[in-house]
Amino acid sequence: MASISASTTHKVGIKKKPASKIASSKISSKKSSASKSLQRRGSVAPKLKGSELNHPDTLSKFLSLDEAQQKDRTLKEFLPHCLGERATFHEGIAKPHTASTTQSRGAAAADIAIIVKELGAVVVLKRFGVLAEIEKTLLPLGIGAVFGNGPGAGINPGGGMRKIASAVSLASMDSTGFTDDFPSNMSIGTSTIGTDSKRGKTTPSNAREGALLLLRALCELGMKSVEPYVVPMLAAALDECGSSSSSIREAAEDASVAIVSLANPLAASRLIVPVIFEALHSPEWRVKSAALDRLTQVSERAPQQVSRLLPKIIPTVTAQVWDTKPQVTKSANQTLLAVCQTNENPDVSPAIPAVVNAISKPSDTYKAVEELMATTFVATVDSSTLAILCPILSRGLKEKNAVRKRSCCVVIENMSRLVDSPNAVAPFGPLLVPELKKVVENVQFEDIRDVALSALQSLTRALGHSDVEDAMKSIMQAEADQAEAEQKRIEDALEDERRAEEEQRKKEEEERRQFKEAMEAQRLLEKLALEEEEKKKQQAMLKKEQQMKSTKSASGKCQGCGLKKCPKSCLFYSK
Repeated sequence: MASISASTTHKVGIKKKPASKIASSKISSKKSSASKSLQRRGSVAPKLKGSELNHPDTLSKFLSLDEAQQKDRTLKEFLPHCLGERATFHEGIAKPHTASTTQSRGAAAADIAIIVKELGAVVVLKRFGVLAEIEKTLLPLGIGAVFGNGPGAGINPGGGMRKIASAVSLASMDSTGFTDDFPSNMSIGTSTIGTDSKRGKTTPSNAREGALLLLRALCELGMKSVEPYVVPMLAAALDECGSSSSSIREAAEDASVAIVSLANPLAASRLIVPVIFEALHSPEWRVKSAALDRLTQVSERAPQQVSRLLPKIIPTVTAQVWDTKPQVTKSANQTLLAVCQTNENPDVSPAIPAVVNAISKPSDTYKAVEELMATTFVATVDSSTLAILCPILSRGLKEKNAVRKRSCCVVIENMSRLVDSPNAVAPFGPLLVPELKKVVENVQFEDIRDVALSALQSLTRALGHSDVEDAMKSIMQAEADQAEAEQKRIEDALEDERRAEEEQRKKEEEERRQFKEAMEAQRLLEKLALEEEEKKKQQAMLKKEQQMKSTKSASGKCQGCGLKKCPKSCLFYSK
């Protein structure tokens, strides 16, 4: 029998209860929320806060200085800190040097923004030279080298920004205006250049990040006086979205969002949208994705301006839908839906999602046509509405199914009756008239041919022509003029290339001639030096022979007795 004493211990086993489903779901939700918090935040970044001038005492002390001292402190203390340069013993002798961080650069940028708010944008950015330092940091090769492989290199030299730079001068901010003839044939390549050094970015990464943070801080002021200086830097901000550094990409994205948020809606058609179009030429897919996101933002801030530009925007964005990078494709689909929803036609608005889906998925074209078949056109049809509908209708007319062709013809006829002006439908005539004529001539069903003929007549009247033949002649003439203009552009480009090659050839010939003359002069100098050296050697040998023949040495003493005046006993004695 077992005895029990005070030292006896007993182990009691407690059965663990399995974790409930609710608890496990809470844990999983916490993990998912934690993973979401670690991801990149959305398009809205927290506002930057200053470190020194954020306090009223230090700000009043700074404002009490004269203008020269304010400029000296801005350029030698705040701006270097913003661009990643930390001054020695700035924080006292106990801390001789502190490394520059993103937080410190952001705080210095916020301090400069406070100075701009107190002293004015013209004083700080122009008179103090802060804007020039930003341009030097972000655009070391000039704005013409943005969105490309560098000036004069690659398929799209300089990214096409030279014509925009000629209209907007970053140094003077004088605007001479733009034309609406934006390039619509965007490249859909997704090649990447690689690191920042290969992209021509020689400025230190800390300085570029600090300049982008400064642009963002200036935009966060919300001052209209800052807008003329900051908005033209959108090209540099978008170009930095393709950086190999994640911190620079984040700062560039935040800066571009802030610039678009600050810009006046009237600047969308003249400055912002052309820069975004040129950003789509960039070989960096991140730059394309950021540019498409900014176009979505512009469509939210300036829907009227974007709606007027739909005939140019839709072909440009549609070209990016077929990009090989899924990130660019996703951004293009979202942007396409956002810009199409800026259209003010209430009849087409319910069918816009189906139409946009059909643009990215050609197999769903008939679904979009069915949505349009159910639409009753009452409002006036303008060019932006035609830009949305005509690509889908043209694709539907090319299908093999005759019934689907009939549906497209019905939609075209209903739409053509409400066109506001011939100028609105003129760009889309070459897209629809030839296809309608093919349906009239080739489809075997008479009722479908009659519907197509009625649609063709309605479209012809909308184009401002009396009959179909007149419309076809006008379209053929327009296409011929366009082909001639394109041929002239190609010839001019070839002529410019030939002229550049000829200048390069002449330059190389001149360099070879100068090199040949320099080598010939060098050979002549070497020959003269050898002759001079040979002459000196001959003179030395002659002098030595004369000394050997003479009874006197070089010091004037006799070589026999060693005296300057020989005694009678010397062999060389002479009276």
